[in-house]
Amino acid sequence: MDRQKGQHMVKKAIFPVGGLGTRFLPATKALPKEMLPIVDKPLIQYAVEEAIEAGIEEFIFVTGRNKTAIEDHFDHSVELETTLKARGKDQALATVHNMMRDPGSVIYVRQQEPAGLGHAVWCARHIIKDEPVAIILADDLILGKSCLAEMVAAYDSTGGGNMVAVMDVPASQTASYGIVTPGQVNGTSIDVHGLVEKPAPDLAPSTLAVVGRYIIQPEVFATLATQERGAGNEIQLTDALAKQIGKAPFTGLRFSGQRFDCGSKLGFLQANIAFALERPDMADDLRQWVKESI
Repeated sequence: MDRQKGQHMVKKAIFPVGGLGTRFLPATKALPKEMLPIVDKPLIQYAVEEAIEAGIEEFIFVTGRNKTAIEDHFDHSVELETTLKARGKDQALATVHNMMRDPGSVIYVRQQEPAGLGHAVWCARHIIKDEPVAIILADDLILGKSCLAEMVAAYDSTGGGNMVAVMDVPASQTASYGIVTPGQVNGTSIDVHGLVEKPAPDLAPSTLAVVGRYIIQPEVFATLATQERGAGNEIQLTDALAKQIGKAPFTGLRFSGQRFDCGSKLGFLQANIAFALERPDMADDLRQWVKESI
């Protein structure tokens, strides 16, 4: 696939949003967990904005039942827009309009069973075909520069292969992550020599963990098609990526931002505070309240 100067090949992103969000019940009984707000913006919108900053042009949402709120969020709301316009709320109207993507650039695919991240990604195989694709997990919220933009820049400079975002975690937490066997280090890039899903601390090859950002080659879909089950009796994306080691370059990228695990209640609360402190309209008042409360 030829590239024109100044263009990169990663133009599509998959957003797996089919999970049930049971850790946030009862809030997620009727509301998708990806629609939980960080300050005043849902998690999924942060993910989409990160992708836009990375140059993504096509947005593929792999959904499940009771996820229509996500589709509605990125669609027109005629009644709301008409009301905002009539009341002269131009800034709010612009905010709503800016969320919209070009017609045909947003695609929804139904994951018919919760069989793991690898299965969710595999469900988008017919849309991806023979090109690399980015994957963003909205639960992993990153404050700072677009993590995916950093990955795309590194991907363009190396010319391809598979890539994951990585960060160090405490040894006691390796069983919650995909863990990398690191090789040669070149600045923020690390050669990946091995990858294992959720190893016990005494079996982990390192404390370098995969965070929910990926760029994968189309060959990974062929491996996912075997439907082989891994940790948790689920089809694991990390297992499919591990089987590509030696067949294609595989890189881990240390990103510059601060990651929050918004799949946990503590991480979700921490993210709300951290993002609010970045807001000029509320940072001072929040800082003062926290100081007084503590």
